[in-house]
Amino acid sequence: MQEIVLKTSRRIEFVDITGKVAEVVRTAQKPSGICTVFCPHTTAGITLNEHADPAVAQDIARQLTTLIPSDNRYSHSEGNADAHIKAALIGHSIQIIVENGVLMLGTWQGVFFCEFDGPRTRRIWVTVS
Repeated sequence: MQEIVLKTSRRIEFVDITGKVAEVVRTAQKPSGICTVFCPHTTAGITLNEHADPAVAQDIARQLTTLIPSDNRYSHSEGNADAHIKAALIGHSIQIIVENGVLMLGTWQGVFFCEFDGPRTRRIWVTVS
């Protein structure tokens, strides 16, 4: 298992971590298997989506904010209930097939860390089995 540490700069932010995950896979010395990318935070998530056009991630973030606004009279008193809901919908882990030491991603796919309660320092755990 390897840890990726990153610092986010906005409350809601999608960070393309494809290159960082691919580097972990290259150094894992396991030519084939499954790569698991896991986010151990309750107000952030991990997803796969298009990374060729940054507007896609911006559209997803904007639509999540429309569907789950930050000021909706939530019972959770810390002021970040919307972040918990967004993270629950996105999910906290993904799995990607690894073949010949390479992530088997579709042509346009990338791995995104999804921040919903930033800015913060965050950790992502990556393993290949």
